[in-house]
Amino acid sequence: MVVEILGGLVALGGFGLAMSARVIKQFEQGLVFRFGKLQQAVRGPGLTMIIPGVDTLRKVSMQIVTLPVPAQDGITRDNVTVRVDAVVYFKVQDPAKAVINVEDYRFAMLQVAQTSLRSIIGKSELDDLLSNRERLNQGLELMIDTPALEWGIDIDRVEIKDVALPESMKRSMSRQAEAERERRARIITADGELQASKKLSEAAGTMEQTPAALQLRLLQTIVEVAAEKNSTLVLPFPVELLRFLEKNSNVELPKGDSSD
Repeated sequence: MVVEILGGLVALGGFGLAMSARVIKQFEQGLVFRFGKLQQAVRGPGLTMIIPGVDTLRKVSMQIVTLPVPAQDGITRDNVTVRVDAVVYFKVQDPAKAVINVEDYRFAMLQVAQTSLRSIIGKSELDDLLSNRERLNQGLELMIDTPALEWGIDIDRVEIKDVALPESMKRSMSRQAEAERERRARIITADGELQASKKLSEAAGTMEQTPAALQLRLLQTIVEVAAEKNSTLVLPFPVELLRFLEKNSNVELPKGDSSD
């Protein structure tokens, strides 16, 4: 009889021990509510004991949470309709605030992120959304971080993922980029022609002072053309050579005796 009673007490004690034992994982912290009141001591990782029927253990993950923000439609400050989505990385810094100050901190963070994203779209221009995302990410993080501090949440980083534009705007931007490239090409070509004209003007002045330089240039051009061997070369007679012959042919003939 005594053995049976002892066995029953041991079984009851083991059952009570099993009911009061809790395991908290390494990345978690535990909050104990005794008759609904939060106990000051936060339970760390490992095995912890609670009073069955009196205490309630609430586990809070301390890992970084990746929260995707659904794409939000908005109008930028320069009146362009865009669709922007983002992602928020955060973690619980104070488990007591995250559990007590807000009903569902994940849902609350999602709503704040959506509202802040729509607000940042309205305050920005299209060029900022496309090329200056780092500054927008910082501004969006600051907007989300203000209410998150009251909930015991630390914002690790906020990133704008994608900016979707209407098809008409994409075509307009494509035409603008094409026109910009064409403008640059024309400027480069005109600048090259200007530099070439200056060099040709200098060369013409040099050849004017030294006529032989023009003949040397002509001979060099003939050599370059003749190297192809697939064309007929018509060689003009140099005007300077004609002038040279004309100058040297004006020699007076010797006068002889004339006979009647």
